[in-house]
Amino acid sequence: MRIATFNVNSVRTREGIIRRWLDEHQPDILAIQETKVTDDLFPAASFEEAGYHVYFRGQKSYNGVALLSRTPGLEVGYGFDDEPADASRLQWVRFKGLHVVNTYVPQGRDIEHPMYAYKIQWFQRLRAWFDRRFTKRSPLIWLGDMNVAHDPIDVHNPEERKKHVCYHNDARAAFAHCRDWGFIDTFRLHHPEPGHYTFYDYRNPRNVKDGKGWRLDYILASPPMARRCHNAYIDVAPRLEPRPSDHVVLVAEF
Repeated sequence: MRIATFNVNSVRTREGIIRRWLDEHQPDILAIQETKVTDDLFPAASFEEAGYHVYFRGQKSYNGVALLSRTPGLEVGYGFDDEPADASRLQWVRFKGLHVVNTYVPQGRDIEHPMYAYKIQWFQRLRAWFDRRFTKRSPLIWLGDMNVAHDPIDVHNPEERKKHVCYHNDARAAFAHCRDWGFIDTFRLHHPEPGHYTFYDYRNPRNVKDGKGWRLDYILASPPMARRCHNAYIDVAPRLEPRPSDHVVLVAEF
């Protein structure tokens, strides 16, 4: 089973890139974040034509999550149990023998901005949600754009990023608290070395070539699923296409 995650930074702009990647790699599941489109304009037909069941929830211009799957979901939900307003940031799909949670975590904007406090709180609410819904024996995958570089090796210049909302100690601690539920980082199971990133800022077109990136996207697995993970890798090719997303595709195989 091949599971992938991709922050597309506008699903309509990146529709061609997504379709080409689907056709070439044939994942069983692709989770998408930052679709930036209302549900009535989501290009579901294109992905259905490629052989996928499509589940999505979005809004105009920002946020938005979607999941494409070869097999139909048995149950689909959005948002926290007590906060449907987060529907465009949190999506969960139950399959036979597997639960997949797709998140687009708030970026935070600036340390002093209210959205940063919201980001920290969002992680706390997510941890409580995992505690209510699952156990460590659950076959569970949590994936998506977490908007945090968890460790120093997850950003090319950590000493310069200590006050950045995606590397600040409070954000890293909040993310770690969620991971401590029992999740295992599938990519690091196979690649413990530095120099691997999933986000390259648009502002410098040489960032990809120069290896100046961040690892903000993750595929995290509960212990039963982590034991089945035999490979994980980053595919930078979509980032090199014309008009790309600023993120790349992350894949794990089970």
